Amino acid sequence: MVVPDLAAFILAGGRSTRMGADKAFVLLAGRTLLARALDLARTLTSEVRIVGDPAKFAAFAPVVEDQFPGCGPLAGIHAALHSSQTELNLILAVDTPFLTPALLRCILGRAKDSESAMVTVPRTAQGWQPLCAIYRREFAFIAETALRSGQYKIGALFEEAHAQAIEEPELQSAGFSSDLFRNLNTPEDVLQAAREQQ
Repeated sequence: MVVPDLAAFILAGGRSTRMGADKAFVLLAGRTLLARALDLARTLTSEVRIVGDPAKFAAFAPVVEDQFPGCGPLAGIHAALHSSQTELNLILAVDTPFLTPALLRCILGRAKDSESAMVTVPRTAQGWQPLCAIYRREFAFIAETALRSGQYKIGALFEEAHAQAIEEPELQSAGFSSDLFRNLNTPEDVLQAAREQQ
């Protein structure tokens, strides 16, 4: 079921240094990570965009370019929110192929229940999961201030943004393992994921 008043953005502008190839086009079980992320996002909304290089990604979905290139995922979040026409915005990394529609709907439900939180974000034993989170458009102003002052850590902004954490025990009680947030950084990670999908 598609959710009205929601946009989704796939962050695909990373350098992929450890992977040795563009993560977006890495194959897992015959499908690229980008195709998987786009399909996942489209289970929630038809308003799906890619944050990255239009020369690489324009054939797959509308593309938003970073306004602060080379400044990491926070710059991608800023670009997404700055371009968005919707209040609620799902931000996803291209390299997290284990996320599920049910998990995203859980996060979205919590975001809708809180008017005060600019960000609704899972937090596991590994820390914040800011690239699987719902951001309100106004977070763009906090992100821009940080970027202009050379601060690129997303989690450092969550107190100011009144972030609503979905803690690991709550995720587990709803049936969601922290393993869902695993990202693929190396060819070995891809091989391991492929074995698990067989």
